[in-house]
Amino acid sequence: MVVIPAIDLRGGGVVRLRQGDYARETNYDIAPQALAENYAQAGARWLHMVDLDGARDGSFANLAVIAAIAASGKLQVQAGGGVRTIDDVQRLFDHGVARVVLGSVAVREPQRVLEWIAHFGPEKICIALDTRANNGRWELPVSGWTENASATLDELAPLYAANGARHLLCTDIARDGMLSGPNLDLYRHLQIIAPILAVQASGGVRDLADVLALRGSGVSGAILGRSLLEGKLDLREALTC
Repeated sequence: MVVIPAIDLRGGGVVRLRQGDYARETNYDIAPQALAENYAQAGARWLHMVDLDGARDGSFANLAVIAAIAASGKLQVQAGGGVRTIDDVQRLFDHGVARVVLGSVAVREPQRVLEWIAHFGPEKICIALDTRANNGRWELPVSGWTENASATLDELAPLYAANGARHLLCTDIARDGMLSGPNLDLYRHLQIIAPILAVQASGGVRDLADVLALRGSGVSGAILGRSLLEGKLDLREALTC
């Protein structure tokens, strides 16, 4: 399992949202480049970056920050937020991003995204199916988690698995930014419905015990955000446990 620190961006700064709510934002007094440098020095190989401005309104407001971190060459950057077209995907690659994360467009237009996977290759694209439980259904909110789509996790994860996708990032929105522990049942469920996918778990990780629990759940990656920013988890320990 690869441990991947995360940096969420709004207005060029480091932030975290709680349960995807833009009204519940915490700002952190550290520059994104300095934070990325800290993560690289701790031994991270990958960095997950989210342009929250782009996720909500489709802009690439934080591209310069993402590009600067990618250009340092110290971390492989996986980035998304606001990607709507194949030109957007190419633009991120042109700015040094190693893997592009596709969220809303992957939910709304899976057939088009499958074409992009075939074009760029499965290692270059990560599908983000961020989900919220509702009456026994794993719904898939889009547009920065502000709108509900008609498709469900149980429909789209197997579809992507059967048609060439390799990487899937799945966040339990109810746990995102809450330090309430990861939803291990969700990731076990994904092992059943789409066992071929390399799943990155996101949302709720509090401490080293949670990282160890994820290692035992079968996921291929763990995204760490607030727990690192607030010093509740040491990245060096998480990388070596």
